[in-house]
Amino acid sequence: MDKIMDSKLDKNDPVIDQVIDPMVDPMIDQEIAQMIDRIIDKHHGEASSLLQILLDIQSENSWLPKEALGRVSEKLEVPLNRIQHITTFYKAFSLVPKGRHKVHICVGTACHVRGATRILDTVEEATGIKPGETDLELKFSLETVNCLGCCALGPVMEVDGKVHGKMSPIKTSEVLKIYE
Repeated sequence: MDKIMDSKLDKNDPVIDQVIDPMVDPMIDQEIAQMIDRIIDKHHGEASSLLQILLDIQSENSWLPKEALGRVSEKLEVPLNRIQHITTFYKAFSLVPKGRHKVHICVGTACHVRGATRILDTVEEATGIKPGETDLELKFSLETVNCLGCCALGPVMEVDGKVHGKMSPIKTSEVLKIYE
């Protein structure tokens, strides 16, 4: 997984595609450019709203493409390397495409002793992916978490924010079928 982490990158660095005008750059889709502009306008184009703007873009797009970061950089007049540092620092941001359905498996102590490993194995087998990965069809992304805050329901699986408790391998397979 590639991450842009070099603090020495700047707008003149040929490694980064900096042309972000959708009329000139075929890499940024017109619809995505309009979505980014709408979100920036909603926050009055203020650089102080950078985190919320990035969260909003990711919420609508499921991830933060390099071209989107470039457009935000230009519109807010914030150096691209600052945006890159923020997006690589916070785990909430993804610089790689995510699936339509986000699956989180709790592997905290309460869930672990109640069989979280079996639930994780079932999800891996059903989706063909491991934690931190997204399937090629962009249907599922899988993550493990240390706690979902509902230990009494363990083992717990969360799909798109909906908590499924007291999971078994069979119940896990049934839940995943709902999201296919």
